[in-house]
Amino acid sequence: MSKIKVMSVFGTRPEAIKMCPLVRELESRENIESIVCLTAQHREMLDSVNEFFGVKGDFDLNIMKRQQTVSSITSDILAGMDKVFSEVTPDIVLVHGDTTTSFSAALSAFYHQIRVGHVEAGLRTYDKYSPFPEEMNRCLTGRIADFHFSPTESNRRNLEAEGITKNVYVTGNTVLDTFKYTIDKNYKFKAPELNAIEFAPNHRYIALTAHRRENQGEGIENICRAVIRLTEMFEDITFIYPVHLSPAVRNTVMPMLSGKERIILCDPIDLTDMHNLMAKSYMIMTDSGGIQEEAPYLGKPVLVLRTETERPEAVEAGTVDVIGTDEQVIVDKASRLLSDKSIYDKMAHAVNPYGDGHASERIADILSQKLEK
Repeated sequence: MSKIKVMSVFGTRPEAIKMCPLVRELESRENIESIVCLTAQHREMLDSVNEFFGVKGDFDLNIMKRQQTVSSITSDILAGMDKVFSEVTPDIVLVHGDTTTSFSAALSAFYHQIRVGHVEAGLRTYDKYSPFPEEMNRCLTGRIADFHFSPTESNRRNLEAEGITKNVYVTGNTVLDTFKYTIDKNYKFKAPELNAIEFAPNHRYIALTAHRRENQGEGIENICRAVIRLTEMFEDITFIYPVHLSPAVRNTVMPMLSGKERIILCDPIDLTDMHNLMAKSYMIMTDSGGIQEEAPYLGKPVLVLRTETERPEAVEAGTVDVIGTDEQVIVDKASRLLSDKSIYDKMAHAVNPYGDGHASERIADILSQKLEK
């Protein structure tokens, strides 16, 4: 019996975080030949995650360049995947989520008449420009895909409403599979700014991330002003903000927050630093998608600095509150969590809707059953 050839294609840090546990699971299966193709849409941040998991690329398109655009990323990946598929023809190509890598790799697989499996399928905001370009990347990938691995029942229903009903499976989210590799009670941070923090038991630390395109400019300015006000209102809090490397983010954040009391800025941190920072934080404020799934697993309330989310299950479960980027709203919502223990506890103790940490096993099982030769 020949092995099933499964090619996993990813190129950004968030994809790697969610795909590496799946790659490790695929590698453990005797009936599967696991092939990894990296696009390097992000380079350094991608490499750090792969190194942690011990995942190496069989192919590396290495497309990242200065001032890359959505169009250049798409065209470079299409050209690169043509060369990859001229060397190997997998039985299925797995892509993840909503990146330009995901859509471009899925499109290329379609052009080569190779089946596509969409990991983290069915998330929607129903606003094609928010998040941009991720919402349409995800929708278009969904139209191409032959197998759909949805984290939640709500995601499955989104696909059903769009007429996608064949080979749709609710698996949980692979992001929760990473925690068995990353969380350590005695963890020592690699980032010197974090390693210097005592994490005193009578002090509250708030992890902050903000970088999305739709927030750049006024949105991030509002977030920064709200953070300054909150540190002035509450003497027992400290914000910890790993600042994205994008000049559009740093040119706003650094002048506004550098040198401010109880606001710690650092460069982007790797996966293990981030997970352990979240574990030690009192709550989290973010415009990230993945953190909305990760933090509830750790019992941490999340304030989402966006006007909408493609992860409504967390809102419905009560673990997440979508608050936008209005300065006063941010101050008001954060103040409630910092002042009212009953509101905090209700969010912290809500049930995580994104699974049990075994999504990768389920996906590998499905591929083994459906593609068995």
